[in-house]
Amino acid sequence: MHDPFPISPPPLLVKATTPLAEYLNLSTLPIHIHELLLAALSYHIICSYVSPFFSRRLFPSIYPSLPLRSRVNWDVHVVSLVQSVVVCAVAIWVMIADEERKSMEMEERIWGYTGADGMIQAFAAGYFLWDLQICLRYLAIFGPGLLMHAVAALVVFLLGFRPFVNYYAPTFILYELSSPFLNFHWFFDKLQMTGSKPQWYNGIMLLGSFFSCRLLWGTYQSLRVYQDCWAALHFSDTYGSRVAAGLHVLKEVAHPKGILELMDPTRARAELMKYNPNPENMPLWLGLTYLGSNMMLNTLNFYWFGKMIETVKKRFRTPKEEAKAKEDGEVVDAVVEGVELDGRVVKLAADGHVMREEGMDGELKSGKASGFEEADGETTRRKM
Repeated sequence: MHDPFPISPPPLLVKATTPLAEYLNLSTLPIHIHELLLAALSYHIICSYVSPFFSRRLFPSIYPSLPLRSRVNWDVHVVSLVQSVVVCAVAIWVMIADEERKSMEMEERIWGYTGADGMIQAFAAGYFLWDLQICLRYLAIFGPGLLMHAVAALVVFLLGFRPFVNYYAPTFILYELSSPFLNFHWFFDKLQMTGSKPQWYNGIMLLGSFFSCRLLWGTYQSLRVYQDCWAALHFSDTYGSRVAAGLHVLKEVAHPKGILELMDPTRARAELMKYNPNPENMPLWLGLTYLGSNMMLNTLNFYWFGKMIETVKKRFRTPKEEAKAKEDGEVVDAVVEGVELDGRVVKLAADGHVMREEGMDGELKSGKASGFEEADGETTRRKM
């Protein structure tokens, strides 16, 4: 399936990107660079201008009164909500409409390329490029964990432009199906709807979608890509031999005008493999880099799922249940890193307790944050 994006890559941008793409061996990056940059620019505009503009007008008594930390989080959650809805809808459409994906074998899944999958890669890479600069800019708010997440996700999707596991781009972007519910859960807290029925129903959908999309679907697809990568590490050129010998059976292919014509599948597969016409054993560093990043993301998903269960449970505990849970040691305080308090950077628990305080001299202290009513929104966003 060819790239369905309606705007062709500008020749000047392609020419400017080609040297870097050749140096990094990212063959398909120049033909998708415009999609990547447009996605990153769109998310920047939404975060910096669109979200503040509409939020001030839709929630005049809430958004303007939020501290800077919470406003930044609010705008980032708006971007995450828009991105997750749009990119998942496009990914599902590609997986249904792209007939070439359905017939791919191991070689095509590892080294093959379709324009539609490349577009999904570009949109995802554009999002994580924007996410990376946000995490760097507000490192004190989002912390090193989300910075590592942004780096790992960006590396995974950029490697797809070799092309490498281009097939799996829409597969793994479906992690984001849980993100709308995660964002709504955060917004319910800010809209003073904590513990409400809408938040309860949304919490059920959040846990269900996160478990289904990231833990079940994500782990299964990770095992599939591990299996393909293992086969690629021990690859022998049987694929090239099959193509040369023309052993594939002819099949009917629907002509765009509705006329059926016979086409040798070797021609279709040659089109899929045009950027890797003579695949060789996958370099060990490439497999370790991709699989290492994928494993780190999956580990974070399992860690976050445990935290999310505790967070949702905590919202709906009665004061008596909350006190008993604390006595039993069941409640783990939600920690917020990088909160500024009287010119100092502190780590606060959800009850306002200073778990770590770092002054200008780097000395670590602990105590109670006087005059600090709430740990401002408790956590940052969670993503794939």
